This record gives sequence, C-alpha cells and structure tokens, in this order.
Amino acid sequence: MISTRDAFAAIQGLLGARVFARMLLTAAGDPVQIATELPPGAGTVSAIVPVLDERERLTPCLERLLAQPATLREILVVDGGSRDGTQELVRGFAARDARVRLIDASPVPANWNGKVWNLASGLAASDPRATWILTVDADVRPGPQLITSLLAHAAGAYLDAFSAAPRLELSGPLEEALHPAMLATLVYRFGLPGNVARTPAEVQANGQCFLAKREVLVRTGAFAAARTSRCDDVTIARHLAAAGFGVGFFEGGALASVRMYGSAAECWANWPRSLPLRDASTPRAQLWLGLAEIALVQALPLAATLMILARGGDTTSLFFRVNAALALARLGVLAGTRRAYAGTGLAYWLSPLADLAVALRLAGSAVSRAPRWRGRALVAES
Repeated sequence: MISTRDAFAAIQGLLGARVFARMLLTAAGDPVQIATELPPGAGTVSAIVPVLDERERLTPCLERLLAQPATLREILVVDGGSRDGTQELVRGFAARDARVRLIDASPVPANWNGKVWNLASGLAASDPRATWILTVDADVRPGPQLITSLLAHAAGAYLDAFSAAPRLELSGPLEEALHPAMLATLVYRFGLPGNVARTPAEVQANGQCFLAKREVLVRTGAFAAARTSRCDDVTIARHLAAAGFGVGFFEGGALASVRMYGSAAECWANWPRSLPLRDASTPRAQLWLGLAEIALVQALPLAATLMILARGGDTTSLFFRVNAALALARLGVLAGTRRAYAGTGLAYWLSPLADLAVALRLAGSAVSRAPRWRGRALVAES
C-alpha cells in the first residue's frame, strides 16, 4: 500500500510536470531586440510617467526620456499629490523642454487607486494624434534605443500592447537573497517571458514599461477597468486580451534598467501586494492552484531534500526522489533567471532558501482584505 508521503510526492510530481511543461512551451520566446531605425509608419508616442513623491528617483528617468528620438512627442508626468517637491522638479524639466508637461491629478478619487488614476488622467490629457502610449515608472532608467526598439518590436510581432521587463538592479546582498525567490514565483506559475498571451488567464504584464496603441486604450477603457485592482498592470493587460487584442510580455533588459526597491525590507513589504497577480478577474481555483505550485514545486522540495539528507533519512523513497529532482530543477530555474539581473553575487545563489518564507508571504497577501502599498491602504477590489 502506498504511504501518505509517497502519495504526497505523487501530487508534487503531477504539479511539477504541469509547471515544467509550461516552461517548455514558453521557452522559445524572444526578448525585445535593440533597433536603431524606426519601422515604416511607426507613428508617434506619448509617454505617461505616474508619480507620487518621486523627487529622489525621477531625474534619471526624465533625462533619459528626453534623449529619445523626436517620435516621442510628449512626456506627461502625472502627479497624484506629491509633497516632496516632485512637482517643482518637473516644472524645471518643462522649462527646459516643451515636451515635458506636468499634470496635477490630485486629489485621487476615493474609488480609484492612485497609480491607475494617474495613468487614466495622463491618457485623457495626451495628444489624440499620438499613435502609442508608453507608460514608464519613475524608477526606470530608459536606454537610448528604448522607443525605437519598442516600436520595431510592436511592428514585427503585430502587437497592440506589450510589456518589456527592464533589467533589475538590487540594493544589496539581503535583497539579492530575497528578490529572485519572489521573481521565480512568476516563472513557476506563468512560464517564461517572450510570448503573446492566448487567453487572459495567461497574461503577464509589467507596468514599469508598457506600450499600447492609444486608440485601443481609449476604446476599451482599460485603465478604468483597473481602477480598484491591486495589480493594475495585469488587470489592464487582461482587459485588453479579453477584448481580443494581442498582448505580450517580453524581456527588455537591453533597453532599460530599474531598481524596484531601496532595501530587502521594502521589497518584502511591498512586492507581495501585487505578486500573486490576483485581481477581480482571477478565478479562485487558478489563484490557489498557482499558490500550490509555488509551495509544493518551488518552495518545499529543497527544504525537504536537505532535511532528509541531514537526518540520514531514506534516500530511496519516492518522496525523496521527487523532491530531489524538483530541487535540482529549482537550481536550473535560478540559473535561467540570472539574466534578468544587472549583477549577482553569492547571495543570489542562496535565494532558494527564502522560497518557503516567500510562499507563505504570498499566500497571506492573496487572502488579505486590506492590502497596502508603501504604507497606504488600497481601495477595496470590486
């Protein structure tokens, strides 16, 4: 008769097969390549930079946006009520270059979350002649070929909207041991970047650098659809996919970089708010199946394998063999995600030791009824 542990291992094996089949199916994707020439008929771009108290991080973003080609016709910095001098900084840039405009979107309505309200306000204020809308977070550092490369990729892949994930910069060894464990949860649940979503459930998105046709955003009301979402970038992309538009998610590390957080503590406190990719459109079964994949396929195997080896346990059992195989696969995933980072050291290779803590943190965030972002309560999701 099969033991309880071996039955549990069989469940792990089935979930693992599902996870790694997904990775294989998405492994053929391509990153956004650097392009030096605009494609024919590329059109023009309006950039929207949503901000709230971003004075310390905004200058490099605006400097590098101003270095983009003239096809970037305007840079709308949309402020939701900063009190740290952000607006004064933006006015200084506007005095230097007429493409920069400050949009004061405060106060944020009670039934909207701040960032997506800024995006909607920016879209409403944007030049209707613009073909594309590019949303860029204040902590992103665009490279000189960002706009040209994004437009070339959109033309080559016939896309209406897509995210380009910037290369990640970490604050130090502690975040280096934590951030990759969190990033891996996306790979385990959704596969590898470089593909166009076939269904809304498969959508991944990164609001740090998101390009979409202006007409599509206006016609679908995608920003308004995300007004109470705790992961607005995913909700916007899913809304577009549900409307029948091609939506992709690609690596764009050659085009831009970003330092998401200033410390491991900030990463731990803030990223789990959106990392479960839970919004009003997420089926509950999909949410919990994804969390089970993180727990049983990503997080538990290494801990179980090390514990059995440390105690001199049975290494011939099905339980050990399944967990050892999944632990080795986890190290392979770690090697694969290394290219997402600007630089890594020893702490990066120790990050799987944080998997169990991350799995618990994400489960807690997924069921939280009062999510917060940078200490601020978010609007209840509808």
